[in-house]
Amino acid sequence: MSAPSTKPVVTEREAREVAEAAREQVWRKPSFAKELFLGRFRLDLIHPHPMPPAEDARRGERFLTQLRDFCETKVDGALIEREARIPDEVVNGLKELGAFGMKIDTKYGGLGLTQVYYNKALALVGSASPAIGVLLSAHQSIGVPQPLKLFGTQEQKEKFLPRCARTDISAFLLTEPDVGSDPARLATTAVPDGDDYILDGVKLWTTNGVVADLLVVMARVPKSEGHKGGITAFVVETDSPGVTVENRNAFMGLRGIENGVTRFHQVRVPAANRVGPEGAGLKIALTTLNTGRLSLPASCVAAGKWSLKIAREWSAAREQWGKPIAHHEAVGSKISFIAATTFALEAVLDLSSQMADEDRNDIRIEGALAKLYASEMAWLVADELVQIRGGRGFETAESLRARGEKAVPAEQVLRDLRINRIFEGSTEIMHLLIAREAVDAHLTVAGDLIDPEKSLSDKAKAGAGAGVFYAKWLPKLVAGPGQLPTSYAQFKREVDLSTHLRYVERTSRKLARSTFYAMSRWQGRMETKQGFLGRIVDIGAELFAMSAACVRAELLYTTEPHGREAYQLADAFCHQSRLRVEELFGRLWNNTDDQDRKVVKGVMSGTYTWLENGIVDPSGEGAWIADATPGPSEKENVHRPIR
Repeated sequence: MSAPSTKPVVTEREAREVAEAAREQVWRKPSFAKELFLGRFRLDLIHPHPMPPAEDARRGERFLTQLRDFCETKVDGALIEREARIPDEVVNGLKELGAFGMKIDTKYGGLGLTQVYYNKALALVGSASPAIGVLLSAHQSIGVPQPLKLFGTQEQKEKFLPRCARTDISAFLLTEPDVGSDPARLATTAVPDGDDYILDGVKLWTTNGVVADLLVVMARVPKSEGHKGGITAFVVETDSPGVTVENRNAFMGLRGIENGVTRFHQVRVPAANRVGPEGAGLKIALTTLNTGRLSLPASCVAAGKWSLKIAREWSAAREQWGKPIAHHEAVGSKISFIAATTFALEAVLDLSSQMADEDRNDIRIEGALAKLYASEMAWLVADELVQIRGGRGFETAESLRARGEKAVPAEQVLRDLRINRIFEGSTEIMHLLIAREAVDAHLTVAGDLIDPEKSLSDKAKAGAGAGVFYAKWLPKLVAGPGQLPTSYAQFKREVDLSTHLRYVERTSRKLARSTFYAMSRWQGRMETKQGFLGRIVDIGAELFAMSAACVRAELLYTTEPHGREAYQLADAFCHQSRLRVEELFGRLWNNTDDQDRKVVKGVMSGTYTWLENGIVDPSGEGAWIADATPGPSEKENVHRPIR
């Protein structure tokens, strides 16, 4: 059977309906971040800071010791950057170490590490080579192991997980040449044929796809008799007839990753390899990403720690105008930002990871906020490091080494980190995703009221329900513990963090009031106010980070010898964060959104093409989007399994 060659034509509303159907609709567990956006500061959900069981910690620390030795003796990050490839012997060494099975249960041959220690391991190996961190996280965070852990049958787990733990590399294939964050337009098809499905289509940016043995593929099943249809997940053997890796892609950073273009032509996939029911593919993908996204903050934390180390050492060695540059305020403020931000990023990562391990909270918003915030802030951290290093920050490590200086790859870290603002949901998409979850309570009670397509009777019913909800909710946004000087007194040590927690409590209520006012003002047009929604989410991210920093500081104060210093870092971060929050609040209502829309309209209509005069465009010839018409491959298969 041949797959249809036409691409799905989808309206904006249909695309939104597909995305909405893939959301987890019910909140069965509490969520700190959800409550924060509603103006309810539930400190009890994160304090005292959750801790891993002792045995999990011992097992995790043992593996970290082994992994550190491997990274220090077997991994040459400069070689990987230079040759744009992780040596096979390194990959095989990681397999022998069990690094490909960190998140897989021990009964399937994995290490069974917690999310906390999995992320610590990713941070460690990512500091040696970010490409290796991506290899391991793409395999375990979004590749075959995680979807099967959450949605696979017992037979699927027994068949595939032992392979993923020790021998096989996996990849996750969703994106297509003309499909990114709008999965409703997915063109790859899986047509039922007896006990099998016939897979046709092209997938782009398949991280690990060049070397993968197993793939999780998202494809559209046509609706037919006996088949519900819809976007569906399949486990596909990469050596199946009709699977061709047509290209190994190259990027500005992460030069060692094995990312490609994969074509499927008449690929026969057993129905037994379907993960979950037909139509559940996007829900599986989104649920997998709830914790899978935490791998990116892990790499960001690693970059922050390294940036702090280099900034400290360099700023002590480099002198200008009679003293080390660290003692010049212009440089010192950058070092303070790097140190305080790194402390906060680790606090956010560890708190979110431990909450994922405990599984008593719904962390879909926390995981998304961690990814969003870490990717944005780590980029700023690396940029500040490059600035501190000056010309040496712009110079490559190889060039520095060649002329006799310490080979510090600052510019590489900047390049490697840039993709995190795009990977697994761009910053812009994360803003919308988090905003949708943040206003879920409002849409639940008032959705029909602001939906222009609903009838008057539906609106009347919604109005009655909304009236009851807001009559109870709005009065609670007027006053709270944040206005009492004695609140959160347990966070008052030599340094007083209680004042920051009171600020978070007050500001969460202000944030909720602002959201309510915006919904009242724009109603159904709220979803088009992406600038406003982005700022709302960014404020929430700062409040979450402040909360995590304070809670972590208190934990370290009671358990570690450097607790006093942790309080200092948390205090510095919160002061810096509060300035950003106040700026964001100012921009909620005083911004250039209207002017920007006018300019964009002019740009796209050609009004300003005169501004483009006086240049030469160095871009090469070719289509903006490569042709992805289903059919047999006309290219050499560059699939390279590692054994």
